[in-house]
Amino acid sequence: MAQNKNALLRYRTIDRCLRNTGRRWTLQDLVDACSDALYEFEGKQDQVSTRTVQLDLQMMRSDRFGYEAPIEVYDKKYYRYADPDYSISNRPLSQHDIDVLNRTIDLLRQFDEFDRFHDMADVVSRLQDKVASARKHRPIVDFERNPNLKGLEHLNALYDIIASRQTVCVSYRSFNSRQPRPFFLFPYLLKEYRNRWFLFGSRTGDMRLFNLALDRIMDFHVCPDIPYKENPEFSEDFFKDIVGVTRHLHLRKEHTVLRADNSQASYILTKPIHPSQKLVEKNKSDGSMTFSLDIIINDELIAQLLSFGSGITILEPASLASCLRDIHRQASENYENQILRNDS
Repeated sequence: MAQNKNALLRYRTIDRCLRNTGRRWTLQDLVDACSDALYEFEGKQDQVSTRTVQLDLQMMRSDRFGYEAPIEVYDKKYYRYADPDYSISNRPLSQHDIDVLNRTIDLLRQFDEFDRFHDMADVVSRLQDKVASARKHRPIVDFERNPNLKGLEHLNALYDIIASRQTVCVSYRSFNSRQPRPFFLFPYLLKEYRNRWFLFGSRTGDMRLFNLALDRIMDFHVCPDIPYKENPEFSEDFFKDIVGVTRHLHLRKEHTVLRADNSQASYILTKPIHPSQKLVEKNKSDGSMTFSLDIIINDELIAQLLSFGSGITILEPASLASCLRDIHRQASENYENQILRNDS
């Protein structure tokens, strides 16, 4: 790991400590926390020196990186932020930062003729919008976001773990569990779907593929003693045949046909459910359209189909048609019962 990356790791670690107002932090506590973080990410037992952390605190207090962190010493022993809401992650962009970002955006936009640039177009637009907001201009593009989403604080650390190909132990509590459960994983990918983030990896031992929602991760740490392994079943094509993030390897693609009435047809035509979607038939008399998809049927697909309400009818396969019929029937019964209770 490069020295500048080590420094950034220490800054983030110190920041995380000082934001934790539930305990008091001595200089030695900060040294130990930085040493533990270095061990987690590199597997090295090297102890960070007291002098190094003192220089880090001095650098964070300065404006060299734009931090100007309000770090203070109280009781002649303990360190904290004078502003408990401060974090180096929330610092405003300086004019220098804005100028550099604008030059970077201009450089990236020069590559718009390359096919691969289209995968970056959304990222560049988000970056441009962020810079515009920092300059106190009204944003031109409003992206969907959920600032209260849990688990976002794990993104940076998990990204570094995946990039350095390290095994990780994750303490995870699903919605159906009362207590967290440990998972030892070879992590491969962080993926966003509908404003939630998921960690994909293989379980050590049987190499079973998992996806874990970041908002259900309680804690995690690197396991340097467990050698990292790739899973050949997890590749760039892993998500090609599904909607969302859930793929059971025993399931195969199914030819799916649905008819959409005039209230939903144009919407589905202009915003395909899946890249395999094709227009099969267009009925000019009533405005309905028939579409086909070759797709693995999972919970996310069913949820999306249900969002169209009575505006669609599944023609194939029969199993999917029965599934949606049963869900709609149960929903209808629930409302009938509620109406009866209200009338009684």
